Amino acid sequence: MAHSDIDPNVCLESIYSLFQELTDPEKEKIKETFTSSKYKKNEIIFKEGDKPSGLVCLIKGKIKLFKEGVGGREQIVRMAKPVSIIGYRALFAEENYIASAQAIEDCVIAVIDKTVLLDILHNNHQLTFSILKSLATELGFSNNRTVTLTQKHIRGRLAESLIFLRDTYGYEDDGATLKVYLSREDIANLSNMTTSNAIRTMSSFAQENVIALDGRKVKILDAHKLERISDMG
Repeated sequence: MAHSDIDPNVCLESIYSLFQELTDPEKEKIKETFTSSKYKKNEIIFKEGDKPSGLVCLIKGKIKLFKEGVGGREQIVRMAKPVSIIGYRALFAEENYIASAQAIEDCVIAVIDKTVLLDILHNNHQLTFSILKSLATELGFSNNRTVTLTQKHIRGRLAESLIFLRDTYGYEDDGATLKVYLSREDIANLSNMTTSNAIRTMSSFAQENVIALDGRKVKILDAHKLERISDMG
């Protein structure tokens, strides 16, 4: 369930930083129609099969995008951090969402009305190019992940997932602990393996002093070795 007791100006400033090419009249257009909402940890932002009503912007928090797989098992296809746009492929393809988005911590989401966005894109070629570049980057990432998840062994897949989380969210102040706290099930779903395999592989990484585990906290002790495991597949 969304909650909307938030300062819309904070969302707008974030949107403007995302779309630096916006002109002042375009900013005014967005201001008149956009909506902002808060989502609590674990709340669903949109579901697979839903029809997009606008461009979803993640202003604060972290989310996962996942597909329901065989036997109801999730496959996490993407993680997002602020400030970023999510679910926009479906919006531009005029299709329903092919994945669900869920908050993995408390989030603030803003939605730009579809009609307003398309109107701006028709006139602002720089913004159109930026979104095209973003789509192309995401396509490249998806293609690489497809190869990784089908060809690498369990150790390689898990190592790559931890590196991906590091590259997406960074470290805590200690420069070693990942700045995202996922359940073992989520790490498994990100790595295309069973939860028991993820637990076993993480334990062996810990025994080899590649990582240290403290509940959901993962500390990377030997980034070089982790990258080597990932590269070896």
